[in-house]
Amino acid sequence: MEQTELLIKAIIDGLKEKKGKNISIVNLTQIPEAICQYMVICEGNTPTQVSALNDSVWDFVVKEIKEKPISTDGAQRAEWIGIDYGTVLVHIFLPERRKFYNLETLWADSTITNIENSD
Repeated sequence: MEQTELLIKAIIDGLKEKKGKNISIVNLTQIPEAICQYMVICEGNTPTQVSALNDSVWDFVVKEIKEKPISTDGAQRAEWIGIDYGTVLVHIFLPERRKFYNLETLWADSTITNIENSD
């Protein structure tokens, strides 16, 4: 498995650990002007859960592939946290923020894979 696939797996594992909802993987590899290869988008019900999802992603990625993000933004308000791993950007939203920004439609030429919620 290549490094980016391992990274995405660790991110998904971290999101599932804290019950992240509506997880989507946006494949941007066929779009030359894209700022990354993949985006992983999910949501948490409250700012507390959004923060927990962020922490869980960090922990899982460090533990599983020993990589830290280039940067993280939005953790103070925890309505939308962005985590930049270079090839993969992670977006963790409150539901109303995700609906408002609707990132999936910005990249209409991409391939989107939805991960089933684990309840």
